[in-house]
Amino acid sequence: MIATIKGKVRRLIDQFGGVSPIVMIVLLIVTLGAWAFIKIADEVVEGESQHIDETVLKSLRDPNDLSRPRGPAWLEEVMRDFTALGSVTVLFLTVAAVVGYLWMVKKYAAMALVVAATAGGLAVGSVLKYFFARPRPSVVPHLAGVMTASFPSGHSMYSAIVYLTLGSLLARLAPDWHVKIYFIIVALVLIVLVGISRVYLGVHYPTDVLAGWTAGLVWALVCWLAARYLQRKRIVEKDTE
Repeated sequence: MIATIKGKVRRLIDQFGGVSPIVMIVLLIVTLGAWAFIKIADEVVEGESQHIDETVLKSLRDPNDLSRPRGPAWLEEVMRDFTALGSVTVLFLTVAAVVGYLWMVKKYAAMALVVAATAGGLAVGSVLKYFFARPRPSVVPHLAGVMTASFPSGHSMYSAIVYLTLGSLLARLAPDWHVKIYFIIVALVLIVLVGISRVYLGVHYPTDVLAGWTAGLVWALVCWLAARYLQRKRIVEKDTE
């Protein structure tokens, strides 16, 4: 029985590119990320994170006037700029530009994969928001417009999906490892800035952002594994390793 299970696991891993260190690391991160999301969601549903969430939001505001964020006046406008990087509009334009490039170079399967990854992530995020239906923070005034539920943070999740997906795509095109790492770091920096801005503007609790990051990371890595599998099957065009 155990030998049969090991055989099936080995064949599954082989389908995703062989028993290579990078695949094993990605599988481990996906597992830990899924566990982290479930843990955060449990804390939120049970109300155990509410106190620290509200404390963090209040700590970012003037204690004498909660409508005023801490820091210089220009910082609020900078945070609005950062938060726009995770908006559906900006992400749509970014993905559209990449899809246009892939169409021009006739990488149609890769183009379809990018569209499926981003559209699927958007659908998953919308379902999660509907399922948890957490109200937006009310302990401080919002400094940006909101229209949907709070958990998980859509800006954080969608930016993680798009920027990590595009970062990994660019990394595969780069010939040198230091350039590959640079693209991934840039993607991570953008994701962190978007998440921090959502908390600073008072439109999300910290746990909303953490959940958005973990959900987006898991989805992006699952899509990466799918792309690797499809490349081995010669369904998606290979890039330069």
